[in-house]
Amino acid sequence: EVQLQASGGGLVQAGGSLRLSCAASGGFISDHFAIGWFRQAPGKEREGVSFISSVDASTYYADSVKGRFTISLDNSKMTVYLQMSSLSPEDTAVYYCAAREGRLISYGVPQYYEYDYWGRGTQVTVSS
Repeated sequence: EVQLQASGGGLVQAGGSLRLSCAASGGFISDHFAIGWFRQAPGKEREGVSFISSVDASTYYADSVKGRFTISLDNSKMTVYLQMSSLSPEDTAVYYCAAREGRLISYGVPQYYEYDYWGRGTQVTVSS
Protein backbone atom coordinates (compact mmCIF):
# COMPACT_ATOMS: atom_id res chain seq x y z
CA GLU A 1 0.00 0.00 0.00
CA VAL A 2 1.24 3.45 -0.86
CA GLN A 3 2.40 5.61 2.00
CA LEU A 4 3.00 9.32 1.72
CA GLN A 5 5.48 11.14 3.89
CA ALA A 6 5.29 14.91 3.81
CA SER A 7 7.82 17.36 5.13
CA GLY A 8 8.84 20.98 4.84
CA GLY A 9 6.13 22.75 6.74
CA GLY A 10 6.97 25.52 9.10
CA LEU A 11 6.63 29.16 9.98
CA VAL A 12 7.40 31.85 7.44
CA GLN A 13 6.74 35.55 7.12
CA ALA A 14 4.36 36.93 4.54
CA GLY A 15 6.10 37.28 1.21
CA GLY A 16 8.44 34.46 2.00
CA SER A 17 8.87 31.03 0.49
CA LEU A 18 8.65 27.47 1.63
CA ARG A 19 9.05 24.13 -0.10
CA LEU A 20 7.00 21.11 0.79
CA SER A 21 8.11 17.60 -0.09
CA CYS A 22 6.18 14.38 -0.19
CA ALA A 23 7.85 11.03 -0.70
CA ALA A 24 5.78 8.07 -1.83
CA SER A 25 6.65 4.54 -0.88
CA GLY A 26 5.01 1.15 -1.13
CA GLY A 27 4.34 1.21 -4.84
CA PHE A 28 1.41 2.39 -6.87
CA ILE A 29 -0.60 -0.10 -8.91
CA SER A 30 1.04 1.34 -12.01
CA ASP A 31 3.37 4.17 -12.88
CA HIS A 32 0.37 6.30 -13.81
CA PHE A 33 -0.78 8.35 -10.86
CA ALA A 34 -1.38 11.90 -9.74
CA ILE A 35 0.03 13.40 -6.59
CA GLY A 36 -0.04 16.73 -4.82
CA TRP A 37 -1.58 18.59 -1.91
CA PHE A 38 -4.81 19.52 -0.30
CA ARG A 39 -4.89 22.05 2.50
CA GLN A 40 -7.30 22.87 5.26
CA ALA A 41 -7.45 25.87 7.52
CA PRO A 42 -9.58 25.91 10.68
CA GLY A 43 -13.19 26.61 9.82
CA LYS A 44 -12.58 26.30 6.10
CA GLU A 45 -13.29 23.66 3.51
CA ARG A 46 -10.56 21.31 2.41
CA GLU A 47 -9.05 22.81 -0.71
CA GLY A 48 -7.14 21.09 -3.48
CA VAL A 49 -3.98 23.13 -3.92
CA SER A 50 -1.91 21.58 -6.67
CA PHE A 51 -1.40 18.21 -8.33
CA ILE A 52 0.81 16.71 -10.99
CA SER A 53 0.59 13.69 -13.26
CA SER A 54 3.34 11.10 -13.19
CA VAL A 55 3.08 10.34 -16.91
CA ASP A 56 3.02 13.69 -18.65
CA ALA A 57 3.77 16.24 -15.91
CA SER A 58 0.49 17.99 -16.50
CA THR A 59 -0.54 20.06 -13.52
CA TYR A 60 -3.45 21.53 -11.66
CA TYR A 61 -3.33 24.68 -9.55
CA ALA A 62 -6.06 26.22 -7.50
CA ASP A 63 -6.81 29.76 -8.60
CA SER A 64 -5.72 30.99 -5.19
CA VAL A 65 -2.16 29.77 -5.73
CA LYS A 66 -1.60 30.19 -9.46
CA GLY A 67 1.52 32.15 -10.19
CA ARG A 68 2.85 31.66 -6.68
CA PHE A 69 3.16 27.91 -6.23
CA THR A 70 5.01 25.47 -8.46
CA ILE A 71 4.64 21.72 -8.28
CA SER A 72 7.17 19.24 -9.59
CA LEU A 73 7.74 15.51 -9.45
CA ASP A 74 10.98 13.60 -9.31
CA ASN A 75 9.91 10.21 -10.61
CA SER A 76 13.21 8.55 -9.72
CA LYS A 77 12.82 9.56 -6.08
CA MET A 78 9.06 9.22 -6.09
CA THR A 79 8.94 12.61 -4.46
CA VAL A 80 6.72 15.55 -5.26
CA TYR A 81 7.66 19.09 -4.36
CA LEU A 82 5.54 22.17 -3.88
CA GLN A 83 7.53 25.37 -4.07
CA MET A 84 5.47 28.07 -2.42
CA SER A 85 6.40 31.69 -2.97
CA SER A 86 4.88 35.05 -2.11
CA LEU A 87 3.17 33.43 0.81
CA SER A 88 0.25 35.13 2.47
CA PRO A 89 -1.41 34.53 5.84
CA GLU A 90 -4.28 33.11 3.77
CA ASP A 91 -1.98 30.23 2.90
CA THR A 92 -1.82 29.22 6.54
CA ALA A 93 -3.23 25.71 6.79
CA VAL A 94 -2.44 22.11 7.35
CA TYR A 95 -1.19 20.76 4.06
CA TYR A 96 -1.94 17.14 3.23
CA CYS A 97 -0.11 15.18 0.60
CA ALA A 98 -2.53 13.10 -1.45
CA ALA A 99 -2.30 10.78 -4.43
CA ARG A 100 -4.59 8.84 -6.69
CA GLU A 101 -4.19 6.00 -9.11
CA GLY A 102 -4.54 6.92 -12.74
CA ARG A 103 -4.94 10.23 -14.42
CA LEU A 104 -4.72 13.70 -13.05
CA ILE A 105 -8.12 15.31 -12.79
CA SER A 106 -7.24 18.74 -14.08
CA TYR A 107 -10.72 20.18 -14.35
CA GLY A 108 -13.26 21.27 -11.82
CA VAL A 109 -12.59 21.44 -8.11
CA PRO A 110 -10.51 18.64 -6.62
CA GLN A 111 -12.48 16.42 -4.28
CA TYR A 112 -11.06 14.45 -1.39
CA TYR A 113 -12.83 11.29 -2.49
CA GLU A 114 -10.97 11.33 -5.79
CA TYR A 115 -7.75 10.54 -3.94
CA ASP A 116 -6.69 7.11 -2.77
CA TYR A 117 -3.75 7.80 -0.48
CA TRP A 118 -3.12 10.43 2.14
CA GLY A 119 -0.20 11.54 4.20
CA ARG A 120 -0.26 13.14 7.59
CA GLY A 121 -0.63 16.88 7.47
CA THR A 122 2.20 19.33 7.79
CA GLN A 123 1.50 22.75 9.24
CA VAL A 124 2.30 25.84 7.22
CA THR A 125 1.96 29.09 9.11
CA VAL A 126 2.45 32.43 7.41
CA SER A 127 2.76 35.43 9.69
CA SER A 128 1.92 38.96 8.67
